Amino acid sequence: MNGPNIKGHPLWIAVSLLVASYIIGEFFFPKYPLFYFIHLIGILGLIVSVSFFIAAFNLFKSYEEDPYPTTISKKLIKTGIYAYTRNPIYVAFVGFNLCMFLVFENVMYFISSIGLSIWLHHWVIKVEEEYLLDKFSDEFTQYKNSVKRWLFF
Repeated sequence: MNGPNIKGHPLWIAVSLLVASYIIGEFFFPKYPLFYFIHLIGILGLIVSVSFFIAAFNLFKSYEEDPYPTTISKKLIKTGIYAYTRNPIYVAFVGFNLCMFLVFENVMYFISSIGLSIWLHHWVIKVEEEYLLDKFSDEFTQYKNSVKRWLFF
């Protein structure tokens, strides 16, 4: 059995969207001034996003699993940050893009966070879930019923 058949690498796509958003937003779109308090929320969100990514990545390594989404999974990770969301790395990617908008007032970060979340949800997460359901059936079904796909839904 092979790993999930995912087209594209989520990390490289998230980083590419950050770079493209910066270039397009800085040179082609006007800035939309936000309140100072919103900037502070954005900075806090960036810290939380990076923390989610590091926590999830470290759990993968402690379970001796490869975080690359197309690899074969030997174990289902359900502890740590994975007890609160089934996809903390993807939550981190989308949250980081969204918080970049709050900090830098670049509307392209906001647009890219929406596009990234749609792509991740439909063409990465659902494919991964089909694979995990096939590989871990009852265990993944119980996990899926007790932990949200994203953080709140």
